[in-house]
Amino acid sequence: MPIPPTSHGAPGRRLRPPPRRTTAGRLRRPLTALVAATALLLSSALASTPVSARPAGDDSRPQQREAQVLTWTAGNDVTTYTTAPAVAVAGPATLVFENSAATGNTTGMQHTLTFETGDPAYNRDVNVDLLADPFDANGGRWTVDVVLTPGTYRYFCAIPGHGMMNGLLIVTDENGEDTTPPTVTASVAGQQNSSGAYIGAATVSLTATDGESGVDTVEYSLDGTTYAEYTAPVTVNEPGQHTLHYRATDLAGNTSTPGSVSFTVAPPPDPDTTPPTVTAAVAGTRDETGAYVGSATVTLTATDDDSGVDTVEYSLDAGAYTAYTAPVTVNRPGSHTLSYRATDNAGNTSDAGSVTFIIVIGGGDPECAVLDTRPSVWLGTLSSGVANRLVGTGCTINNLMASERSWPNHNEFMQHVRAVAKGLRDLGVISNAERVKLIETASASAVGKSDTHTGYRSILDRSGSSFDQWEHVGAGGFTRNADGSITSRPVAGLGMLWFPIRTYGDFSLKLQWRDEAPGDARANSGVFVRFPGVHQHPTEPRPEWVAIKYGHEIQVFDSPTGDRYKTGSVYGFDGVALDGAGVTPKGTWNDYEIRVVGQHYSIFRNGELINEFVNTSDAVFDPPRADDPGGAGRERTHGYIGLQVHGANDIVSYRNVRVAPLTP
Repeated sequence: MPIPPTSHGAPGRRLRPPPRRTTAGRLRRPLTALVAATALLLSSALASTPVSARPAGDDSRPQQREAQVLTWTAGNDVTTYTTAPAVAVAGPATLVFENSAATGNTTGMQHTLTFETGDPAYNRDVNVDLLADPFDANGGRWTVDVVLTPGTYRYFCAIPGHGMMNGLLIVTDENGEDTTPPTVTASVAGQQNSSGAYIGAATVSLTATDGESGVDTVEYSLDGTTYAEYTAPVTVNEPGQHTLHYRATDLAGNTSTPGSVSFTVAPPPDPDTTPPTVTAAVAGTRDETGAYVGSATVTLTATDDDSGVDTVEYSLDAGAYTAYTAPVTVNRPGSHTLSYRATDNAGNTSDAGSVTFIIVIGGGDPECAVLDTRPSVWLGTLSSGVANRLVGTGCTINNLMASERSWPNHNEFMQHVRAVAKGLRDLGVISNAERVKLIETASASAVGKSDTHTGYRSILDRSGSSFDQWEHVGAGGFTRNADGSITSRPVAGLGMLWFPIRTYGDFSLKLQWRDEAPGDARANSGVFVRFPGVHQHPTEPRPEWVAIKYGHEIQVFDSPTGDRYKTGSVYGFDGVALDGAGVTPKGTWNDYEIRVVGQHYSIFRNGELINEFVNTSDAVFDPPRADDPGGAGRERTHGYIGLQVHGANDIVSYRNVRVAPLTP
């Protein structure tokens, strides 16, 4: 999704003025202020004194405890502060935050030191929000005077994307002494047998808490060995009885009385190396040729006598594998192959099996998720000239021909076309002459044949020379991998890799993409088509925004949250909901085909049509963007192709990009 450029830093953050140290939170006594003012007047004839300095040797003011100085530093890392205090004493304190070349910042990146004030689990009486920039007026070093109270403060960096920079500051009473040791608990996890013994291994987790000075170290001793520092759960896999002792020490030096937990580890059973057995059964009404009339239902059964069945999966017509939870009903006319496999609890996966069957029209209208409304029937890159039309109420002839599907070979595709064409003729949807024309066109097509026969020209293959022909504009970029695929770099900001060698008119663009976003996130990306040259554009100086504003972006985004435009959407004009986007598990290579003829766009994912769009001059970009030219600004008949990079966490890979011209 394109996002308009914004300024750096969190909205509404107030920069601290550089000439002097901020004094928010400092408690001033009137007498102290009077003494300081008198000292300043006495010394003004000799030299000027910074407002934040305390005159040396000034004994005229009341004696008070010197404010403690607590220092945080930051560098290039966006996951942690370089240094940070862990404990402090209640009372006056000077907080120092430095983010400069001296602390390791060589990129000019901004960071903040922000104290949490909205979570009741932490102290909320200190409001600190320091923004430090290596190139600001203070050279990235800022201070603020505060008064700390006993308890725990949470601090963090408020710059977007820097949220992992956070920590806790534990403050103890200045007059109190921590004499209470930490509290430590232990839990044991693992698979147990009927006697309570842990089969193969047991894992012990320790948890220590200290409400005063805070936990310093946690230690454990297994079966009488020397105590060692606890940094992660301890797994014990030696058969027999075991006792794990544990203790913790707080920052005041108090150590808890050792506790202990005893458990037994039983020998693991012989490893399960045998995969499950899977069978498939097809049911439905059959005609005299053995084809299923109207629909067929496939039921899968998996068994495993050792560790048991964990998952069963199936793939219909070479699509992505999907979890099998109930019998699968197929009602689209033509030839279909359902592949299946199962995995047991030991991780063994069976070899894929398959069952092939033919469905002929009958027993109700076929159902298709998206109507393919192209004017004529296409077989691969060839137009048959036969008028496309509805079959019942749920599909068109183009839907049923399914030439965009990944076919194992040309013969299976021809078998499918013959079966569908015969059914359409028998229903009176097409004439016999049209049936012959469809079969002849399918025979002349390259559907199911190798890439060398399909008419597609590769513009990004496994070679480095093909990647060198592309140009990157805007932020970020792509890195070429050893297998020839390319992966976006974890850099903030919008950018685009485009193919400047030539423009394309009516075309079919095929490529593969894979979501590589970190953690549970989903990558946001897209494929730009039909945009003009990006350099020296008369109205848009940003090259990457030329594609955004004057071409169409075919979205890549499988997240259940965030932007409403999901995979297959024509961004800003025609949305696809998540349940219609053909979502696959993250890490799966997806086949993507974008067909453009005139102003008619068809988007296929893994061989299934997921969206159709016709660009018109009155189409309006949504959500509104003041300078967007709408459909009228995107009505060109030729344009370039590009791949979007969206942001630091929107990691996506592409490979095998190829284009074929289409002649209506």
